[in-house]
Amino acid sequence: MKLPLQITEQNASISETAKDDIREKAAKLDQFSSRIMACRVTVISPHRHQRQGTRYNVRIDLTLPGEEIAVRRQLHEDLYVAIRDAFDAARRKLEDAERKRRGVVKVHEPSPHARVIRLFPDDGYGFLETPDGLEIYFHRNSVLRNAFGRLSIGTKVRFVQEMGEKGPQASTVEIVHPRHRRPAQVAPA
Repeated sequence: MKLPLQITEQNASISETAKDDIREKAAKLDQFSSRIMACRVTVISPHRHQRQGTRYNVRIDLTLPGEEIAVRRQLHEDLYVAIRDAFDAARRKLEDAERKRRGVVKVHEPSPHARVIRLFPDDGYGFLETPDGLEIYFHRNSVLRNAFGRLSIGTKVRFVQEMGEKGPQASTVEIVHPRHRRPAQVAPA
């Protein structure tokens, strides 16, 4: 950290041991980013509850070049748990910011789309056709949310493909627009 750690108390009086815990956890944040310019920790006790006693809220504000990271945690009766939870959240946000800065961002492949071309409701299976003409078998158990009965010829779906004993099959099938509820149709033999 470029600037010294600031610890502030609002409606709370915290011990030196708690302040040492905050200092230790703040120093560990430097392991996740060398760009931290400032760290401000505020321990807040909004009010005393007659039945529950003092509750603590820990707020952490991190300043990095060109951005700020703020963590606000829910109230907790144990000050040390509130401190731990707040610093855990700050660490996660800091790691995310560093990954984004380095351009290392998770990219999820979109599920391929297909349409139902044959359906055998009495036997509990059917076939999908992908945009490139590949036919893929699916079973009633692979259709999410028990939606097999809502499938009909032409229903658009997303699916996850895997290799089965007799060729490609869909291990997961999800209706693209579940609003369209049509009864199952029997495919011509």
